[in-house]
Amino acid sequence: MPESLRMLTHQQAASFYNYLGAKQDWQAFYEAPATRNLIAYASFATAQAVFEFGCGTGAFAEQILMHHLPPQARYLAVDSSATMVRLAQSRLARFGERVTVRQTDGTLQFTEASGSSDRFVANYVLDLLSASDRAQLLAEAHRLLSDEGRVCLVSLTRGATPLARLVTWSWTRLHALEPRFVGGCRPLDLRDCLPHTRWHCDYAQVITRFGVPSEIVVAAKQSSDGKKA
Repeated sequence: MPESLRMLTHQQAASFYNYLGAKQDWQAFYEAPATRNLIAYASFATAQAVFEFGCGTGAFAEQILMHHLPPQARYLAVDSSATMVRLAQSRLARFGERVTVRQTDGTLQFTEASGSSDRFVANYVLDLLSASDRAQLLAEAHRLLSDEGRVCLVSLTRGATPLARLVTWSWTRLHALEPRFVGGCRPLDLRDCLPHTRWHCDYAQVITRFGVPSEIVVAAKQSSDGKKA
């Protein structure tokens, strides 16, 4: 069966996460260790402009704005779920003009200028997208990032331990039966999504918590001649 037939549409995904709402934060039991690891290697302290795709309730943005970004840095967060945007706007309102939270219509192209961000973040989002959508989103990330920019990704992945392999197999089976059973997400290999001609992997790690494996990747832009930008 073609992958596109097993995926939630953009509208179905938005509806699911509208329903999930603040309950998304319950997933922190396995997501938080992975995103903490990402923060440790993504050098947010030197960032001046962050673009987050699929910001959810704004929990990650709140942590970055509170503890890791310089005071003058800007943060733009987008999500296709109206509920998530409302929750994130409420959560991040205290940061004032430093942060903008915007709802998208499911588009994977944005109006921001090329080179306008130096970190592009997508946590537990690429595992929701089809292969073609992942490629389109990462091409847009490449456009949005400055020459010194980094793409910062976390995703469900395939497990290496016996328990993680069981969780991976079960998750994949549930997704095949009905993507909505698992919120449209399924395990994937992030590094396989990043062509070597466009990205240089600076850091990659897999962390497993309670049998759920997550892959963390920080990658730099490659220039047109195949070297780090």
